[in-house]
Order: sequence, then C-alpha cells, then structure tokens
Amino acid sequence: MDDSLHLEVADFEHEVLTGIYSEETGKPQPLRFTIRARLKPLPRYAPDTTLDASKNYMDLKFAASDALPRGVHFKLIEAVADHICETLFLQDPRVEAVTVRIVKLAIAEQGEAIGITLHRERRA
Repeated sequence: MDDSLHLEVADFEHEVLTGIYSEETGKPQPLRFTIRARLKPLPRYAPDTTLDASKNYMDLKFAASDALPRGVHFKLIEAVADHICETLFLQDPRVEAVTVRIVKLAIAEQGEAIGITLHRERRA
C-alpha cells in the first residue's frame, strides 16, 4: 500500500446560501464542514521540513468559506461540496483526493447530524 498524507479541518461552521425550499432561499444557512484532502507525502519529514513540502490546512477552511462565491445560492449542498473539491484541486496539483462532509445545522431537531459526504478523486 502506498503512503498517503491526509490534511483535515473538522467541524468548521460557516453560513452558506443553500436550500430548495422557500423558507431556505434568500438567507444563509449554517453548515458544519469536515474537509479532508489526500496528498502524496514526502518519503520522510525532518524536524526542519518547511510548509511548502505539504499544504496549509487553512486552505481547506478557505475553500469552504471565502472561496465560495458571494451571492450565489446553491440549491443542493452537494453543489457546495463539489465547489470545495474543485477549489482544492485547482489550488494545488498535489491534492489527489478530497472528501467533504456537510451537516445542515438548521434542520436538526434533536442534535442529529443530517447531511452528505462527497468524495472526489482528481481526474486526469
């Protein structure tokens, strides 16, 4: 099995224009994101290895917040997840795969996590 490196931001919350019902349109909804990006690691990481040998995990947070287009309403959270994946693939050619989990916080009635998980492999 090949080595792999997974960077992750878990349980990051951000408001996004999303939803298909009339009560959802026109106002942002709180979403909880967990984003995981797989990269091919170096053969070894020495104590003085610099950040450019990996990826800044804040890029994952950026992809789920500032990189989402302002004023755009995503009907499906699947489209939000897809945009995040594409953003990370475009940012860095070393990203081999991305997994995005989104939980819609506004529809939980008793603390349950309702949402989706999208996994994308880089396409050639």
